[in-house]
Amino acid sequence: MSRLGFTAGQVIQEFGYDSDVDDDFRFAIEDHTGTDLEDEDYQDVADSSLIWWRKGDGDLVDAVVDALTNLGDGGSVVVLTLKAGRSGHVEASDIEEAATTAGLHTSGTVNACDDWTATKLVAPKTGRR
Repeated sequence: MSRLGFTAGQVIQEFGYDSDVDDDFRFAIEDHTGTDLEDEDYQDVADSSLIWWRKGDGDLVDAVVDALTNLGDGGSVVVLTLKAGRSGHVEASDIEEAATTAGLHTSGTVNACDDWTATKLVAPKTGRR
């Protein structure tokens, strides 16, 4: 969980929950942070956003922008997509394009669980020297 930037006490807002998500992964996040995942209707500030995304879910740019709505400064977005060969798989280039369009960039991909890959999206660093 720490590879995705999740730390104890964080509030994580979840988008795209459906019957195909990996509950063990979700529970592991909750155990790691010590907080319950918040749903799409959450209206307060979140430290991170988690998006379960499948091909055919709509416009990924819109989903990323929605995930940014309640995100606090320095927060990140984690996009979970089905692995290659699974129905609903999303190409890495689609995630990269959505991130760029939303003003973010990818900062790593990890094997989240059996069927899902997680890609972390963050704001570009500013003030480079």
